[in-house]
Amino acid sequence: MGKVLILVGVVIAGIGILVSLGVPLGRLPGDFVYKRGGATVYFPVASCVVISVVLSLVIGFLRR
Repeated sequence: MGKVLILVGVVIAGIGILVSLGVPLGRLPGDFVYKRGGATVYFPVASCVVISVVLSLVIGFLRR
């Protein structure tokens, strides 16, 4: 369980570093934003797919 928590922390820190360096996570093509009046609805579809693929690769690599 301890290794999993460390891995989650490293992944979160890595995502934070990428975002601070300017990687447009959250503003990818395929992330939908609907603005009507004073309300904004945001659907980060492409960002979720990218994060899912990266996490799947990392977890698959660690299980070997």
